[in-house]
Amino acid sequence: MLATLINRNALEALAGGTAFQRGEEYFAVGAVGRLRAQEDKVFAKVEGTETYQVELWDEDGELAGDCTCPRAGDGYFCKHCVAVGLAWLSEHDSAPVQSTGRKPTKAKRRDPWKDIRQFLETQPTESLVEILLDVAQRDDRLFQSLLLKAERTHGGGNAEKAFRRAIDDAVQIRGFIDWREVGTYAGNIDQVADSLSELLQPDSAAMLVGLAEHAIEKVENAMEQVDDSNGEIGGIVCRLGELHLKACTLAKPDPVALAERLFRFETTLPFSLCSFDAATYRTPLGKKGLQRYRELAEAEWLKIKPRADDKGYDAHRSAITRIMERLAEASGDINELVAIKAKDLSSSYRYLGIAEILAKAKRHDEALGWAERGLKAFPDRPHDGLRDFLVATYLKRKRNDEALQLTWIQFEERPGLEPYKKLYEVAGKLGIWPGQRERALTWLDQTITKEVTSTSRWKPKPSTPNYSLRLSIALWEKDLDAAWTAAHQGICDRSLLIALAGKLEKDRADDAISLYRRVIPAIVDETKNSAYEEGVRLIRRIGDLMKAQKKLSQYGDYLAELRLQFKPKRNFIKLLDDVVRSMTFAKWPL
Repeated sequence: MLATLINRNALEALAGGTAFQRGEEYFAVGAVGRLRAQEDKVFAKVEGTETYQVELWDEDGELAGDCTCPRAGDGYFCKHCVAVGLAWLSEHDSAPVQSTGRKPTKAKRRDPWKDIRQFLETQPTESLVEILLDVAQRDDRLFQSLLLKAERTHGGGNAEKAFRRAIDDAVQIRGFIDWREVGTYAGNIDQVADSLSELLQPDSAAMLVGLAEHAIEKVENAMEQVDDSNGEIGGIVCRLGELHLKACTLAKPDPVALAERLFRFETTLPFSLCSFDAATYRTPLGKKGLQRYRELAEAEWLKIKPRADDKGYDAHRSAITRIMERLAEASGDINELVAIKAKDLSSSYRYLGIAEILAKAKRHDEALGWAERGLKAFPDRPHDGLRDFLVATYLKRKRNDEALQLTWIQFEERPGLEPYKKLYEVAGKLGIWPGQRERALTWLDQTITKEVTSTSRWKPKPSTPNYSLRLSIALWEKDLDAAWTAAHQGICDRSLLIALAGKLEKDRADDAISLYRRVIPAIVDETKNSAYEEGVRLIRRIGDLMKAQKKLSQYGDYLAELRLQFKPKRNFIKLLDDVVRSMTFAKWPL
């Protein structure tokens, strides 16, 4: 709850002294606008060099904030956030309570919305109209909302014109809109969407169909000039799409004309954020509309040429292929779906898609044929999924040698833990894992040695062996002795060494400590706060282990060594000093 998170100390700790002081100044001069609370969030505008949008919220029990100012954009808790926090505190301060001998309690804050409602309910109609008109002169969103309600009440062609004008005004862009401005821009469009939703009535649904199409097309084209990385505008487009579908279902427009518009949208909109495919609009399209949609799709499909080479992404081809696939899926025609997919055999993954469709239809011989064709067409590193499909199929057909051979190829091409696991699974099913395991580990050792001794123009000298994969295999197999050996045969990935240390803590504490000490210097040398925090976390683990061994003096010596070694890294030394302070040495058993 924000009530437990927002306080002066928390605001100063997040912002720092200078930003906190500037935030106090902003609050003192009344730069913070009206606070709006929603669940565990509070919103407000702050007037500075510009008008900034500020939001504070509870993020997993911690106070967090964001602002549209440049400093917040760099990840800092800015002075505007401080000002809003102070404004929130000012509104939520409890009234003084006289001493009664009992523990003082916070006074319950009055609900401002309830007070406003009670006031408005006592006012005559004329006064309410004047209040609304006065606010609408200063609030463009309210003005637009009231204007559209008024136009709808009057009816006729003026209402549709007013809605189109409101859509155009909200969507209009003057230059690129970055993430700092997108909230305001999205809010304007969302306001129009709210007004459009009021048209979802029998007498106005037909008008809503055209207006929703106009809005979706306008917004999709405008998004090429908007940074919508948080998905605000995309969400509004999806909402407009849902409105459009409901309006079509309610208004029952001409199905043939609807099919033609839907097909155009599905094949031309740049982002395709909402679906205009035939399956989605099956009900409003009806039999005639579905037939016309299919005619348009098939006519366009005839223009698509088969291809066997990957020539890059083609948006139009992708759109018409998607339409044809959905039509085939809706009809349940497997042969048609296979024929559609077979028009693009530019990768082994395409063959896999066909094989999986046929296998699902229990046409296993055809599925195997397509998978083997894909392997033959792309012998140089085919998609692993295709080879996995073939391995599973071969095992079912007792073609064990071929299944094992394909699995070995994957392991040798790209040595890693996952290919090793596949080898374990296949060889285990065949009952030959011990021999295959020895073969795999021998091959891996030979490969490591070969890599170490090989030289080239870019590697003129032999390198240190990398035993990371060997260590990861040993950890997966829970062979701690093999893992320990691998960790000392060459260099290893740091995360693997830490994982091994964690598993050794219980029974081999000294070995765990040595591994932690081995990785900590490299972590600290990264010279960034997140690395310092990780390093100190491991230092504390060492402390816990040495405490259990009653090695207080040795741990103290180790901390002193670290302090001397990394003295120039001030942020790390601060964290290290916290470790020293947190240790109650007097209570440690000696």
